[in-house]
Amino acid sequence: MRQGAAVPRRSSLAWRRFRRSVPGVISAAVLLLLYAVALLAPFLAPYSLVEQHPALTYQPPQRIHIIREGRLARPYVYPMAKTRDPVTFVSRFTADTSRPLPIRFFVRGDSYALLGLRLDRHLFGVDGGTVFLLGTDAVGRCVLSRLLVGSRVSLTVGIVGVAISFAIGIVLGGLSGYYAGVLDTLLQRVIEILLSIPRLPILLALATVIPASWPSTRVYLGIVAVLSLIGWAGLARVIRGQVMAVRHLEYVTAARAIGLRDMRIILRHIMPNLSSYLIVTATLALPGYILGESALSFLGLGVKEPMASWGLLLRDAQSFNALHLYPWLLAPGALIVISVMAFNFLGDSLRDVADIQSS
Repeated sequence: MRQGAAVPRRSSLAWRRFRRSVPGVISAAVLLLLYAVALLAPFLAPYSLVEQHPALTYQPPQRIHIIREGRLARPYVYPMAKTRDPVTFVSRFTADTSRPLPIRFFVRGDSYALLGLRLDRHLFGVDGGTVFLLGTDAVGRCVLSRLLVGSRVSLTVGIVGVAISFAIGIVLGGLSGYYAGVLDTLLQRVIEILLSIPRLPILLALATVIPASWPSTRVYLGIVAVLSLIGWAGLARVIRGQVMAVRHLEYVTAARAIGLRDMRIILRHIMPNLSSYLIVTATLALPGYILGESALSFLGLGVKEPMASWGLLLRDAQSFNALHLYPWLLAPGALIVISVMAFNFLGDSLRDVADIQSS
């Protein structure tokens, strides 16, 4: 009875330790919000991913107003009119304050698939005009809509990539540490070769193997495969050391004595004892996948139009002229920074929770 109560008591202690970490709790809330936004992105986006407004290229973000003629009013925006300076030929946008556009919720728009359903409702929109809360890009596409939909690629590539690389790392690292000998020597030499190659060059080399004619979905899967192929080596080396440290303990010897297969012993008996380490490592590895996909897409080797990701959207802000004239194009970079920092803070908090000696 006392032993059975130890597991929930330990879980409760870990939860209390995690709640005391303010950065960890805030980071977890931020990440939950980001993934909820990514899940509901087509509903939250006022426009489709490819809808263009050629007359409104590089329109600055519209401000939301709630006060009109000194009274509280329904949220509204002003339509923007584009003019060109006859001397400098620089385009300027001016707000037409005589025609407010009330923001309406659950409006009809382009149809989309969400959770297996075909819907045509969007969270907000306006009648008789357009609303661009984060402005538009070079061809008049809504930056907010592309940012929301692009979060699906940037945030899921880490989860899928970590799942694949951890599967490879756990199996190969476990076999290397469990059997040792010649197999261990061969696997460690392969790991050393992978770890000795700089990450960015090998990313570029592997990304160039992906055919340019592939559709966006295949390119996405190719990027995940590329990131996974170079992400398992470090984990496999650590797993190998952990397995070597426990392979002669009593519970492993007992499992071997009752005739369990070696792979079952590794996956069902040894790995669960490393679960806290694996959870922390996965959390800390996710930012690397987000940054890797963003770097490849920014360099033109990742996902391509009409698909979107945060790295691909950042390509529009790669010149100093664009940064000076259209600063709203840096919004994807801000989300990359926020998500990476949130994962790092969450990983640090989970590591402190898993460290029994720190209590």
